[in-house]
Amino acid sequence: MTDLGKMLIYLGIILVVVGCVIHFGGKIIPFGKLPGDINIVGENSSVHFPVVTCIIISIVLSVLANLFFR
Repeated sequence: MTDLGKMLIYLGIILVVVGCVIHFGGKIIPFGKLPGDINIVGENSSVHFPVVTCIIISIVLSVLANLFFR
């Protein structure tokens, strides 16, 4: 049970950090409005494909996962 407790503590810390990044990071890094994100606006609808934003988030999460699990 000790390992489960440690895992829950780490998960909580990660969630707090991610929450702070989402809350305060929008002012620093304009997620969803980066060059390369596709935004199509029509008369009655709009479609948004945040391609570059997803790539950046994937790279950051991969680096963090490699740091934590080594």
